[in-house]
This record gives sequence, C-alpha cells and structure tokens, in this order.
Amino acid sequence: QVQLVESGGGLVQAGGSLRLSCATSGRIFSINVMGWYRQPPGKQRELVATITSEKSTNYADSVKGRFTISRDNDQNTVYLQMNSLKPEDTAVYYCNADITTVAPLRKLAYWGQGTQVTVSS
Repeated sequence: QVQLVESGGGLVQAGGSLRLSCATSGRIFSINVMGWYRQPPGKQRELVATITSEKSTNYADSVKGRFTISRDNDQNTVYLQMNSLKPEDTAVYYCNADITTVAPLRKLAYWGQGTQVTVSS
C-alpha cells in the first residue's frame, strides 16, 4: 500500500511564506513525475507545479517566480516552497505522484489527503 502524506500547511499573512512537504511510503519501485495541485474554495482542482525524476520542473503561470518545487529522490519526498503568498493562493494543496510499485509491478497515480493553506489579506 502506497501512501502520500502532506505537511506544512497553515495560516499565513499575505506576503508570507510556507513550505509544504509530501512524504511517500510503501512498496515503491520508482517514482516518475511528482507534483502539487490545489483546489481553491468552490473551484476545481488545478495544477501548481510538477517535477520529473530528472528534476525538470513545470509551473502554473499564476505561481511562477513565487513557488519552487523540489524533490529528494533518495527520500522519495517532494517539497513546495511558497513565497510572496497572496490571498488567491488559499486552497487545499494536494501532492500527486506517478509511482511504480514493487509487487505487483504496476504504475499508478497516487494522491495525498491534502493540506489547507490559508492566506489572509
């Protein structure tokens, strides 16, 4: 059984920073793309950023220059450093990973349970 557990969310004032972490566990053979998504109140889930195993990154236009995604391949962990936060960044943030498990040898997309980020004005 694979699990993704996010941490680091909370309440912060506009202009502040937060760092999200997502730790994976289970019978993992390999992890390809890892990413962060968010779901603002009353809206659909949207892409925030992704990072490949080679550490190639991709960002939503709304967070470019403010957010940085990174990963530790040894620890199978992905991070999201969020700076210059704005009230419109308020959302539940979800971790996502394309994971190939050991037994059975199978590749699936896994999601974390989400962590709330609230930015006050």
